[in-house]
Amino acid sequence: MSLNNEVTENQVFVRRMMDVAISIGIIFILVSWCYLILTPFILPVIWAVIIAVAIYPVYLKLKTALGNRAGLSAAIIVLSGIAIIIVPTIMMSGSVIESIQYISTGLEENTLAVPPPGEQVKEWPLLGERIYEVWFSASQNLESVIKQYSAEIKTVGGSFFSAAAGIGGSILQFIISIFISAAFLLNAEKSHAALGAMATRLMGERGVATIDMSAKTILSVAQGVLGVAIIQSILSGVGLMVAGIPGAGLWALLVLLVAIVQLPPILILGPIAAYAFSIMGTVPASIFLVWSIIVSMSDAILKPMFLGRGVDVPMLVILLGAIGGMMAAGIIGLFIGAIILAISWQLLIEWLTQEPLSASNAEGTSEKESV
Repeated sequence: MSLNNEVTENQVFVRRMMDVAISIGIIFILVSWCYLILTPFILPVIWAVIIAVAIYPVYLKLKTALGNRAGLSAAIIVLSGIAIIIVPTIMMSGSVIESIQYISTGLEENTLAVPPPGEQVKEWPLLGERIYEVWFSASQNLESVIKQYSAEIKTVGGSFFSAAAGIGGSILQFIISIFISAAFLLNAEKSHAALGAMATRLMGERGVATIDMSAKTILSVAQGVLGVAIIQSILSGVGLMVAGIPGAGLWALLVLLVAIVQLPPILILGPIAAYAFSIMGTVPASIFLVWSIIVSMSDAILKPMFLGRGVDVPMLVILLGAIGGMMAAGIIGLFIGAIILAISWQLLIEWLTQEPLSASNAEGTSEKESV
């Protein structure tokens, strides 16, 4: 009798294991298919969430000013966001196309002239002598220099056009994300409640607090990294246009990219300032150099004002998370890295501040549980 019971229990156990295995397999297949189907939308949706969180305070103020008209407020934000993306893109594209046409026409008609370098170019560190030689040769016979470095020029040109195509795709993705972010703004309370319920299911009581901290971290990074980079790019563009530097829009865009990756804008503005000394007078070139240094050093003042504000996490932790995340996952890693490191930091602090469980405390706890 006992043997029959044992066999029956084993059969039930095996059947349950098979049911569980089949259920897990079906769930895995469904999740895999959902991931494959939604893969094209994952990145735009993540960007939409970041954009919605970053502009939510502006949306609330605009909504209040318009008499709680949510739809109109969201529409204005969408149109403003598209204008902010498209207008500089058109200006930059026009500047780049105009420069390419000028160079192409000059090469065809043999009228393109390169101004000779100043003697101070030789004093540039490391590559000053070599740059002076190539620059001087180009000013004397540009065609021969182009033939000599044709392979390098083709490589740089191919990289430039590939980067331009990538930027075009990113701009289209951002426009789509702006429309999705408007939907999130219109359903902000429901979205927050859904995310809170999911986080509570995963993390317990800390779930809602973690969602709120993530939103504050996104806002902090948007202001302290992207905001500062945009300010530096605008200031650089103003200085470049006043100085009359060709392709000011393109150089300002490069400053924006350099500032986003947390490198000093002087890496772009420094060589331009050196070029300015060779084509401009000493006084205006010196003013442009001073302006470039001020723009490059402005993040030391602006970042402490914006980065980490409103978040109970040190600014250095958020900055390291933003830089490390960007190195690991690109621009979107600025936000994801900062959020992950901020959450990890708070969990670490919570663990360190907990009282160690002594033997007496453990006995008392076990007695309470037994009672």
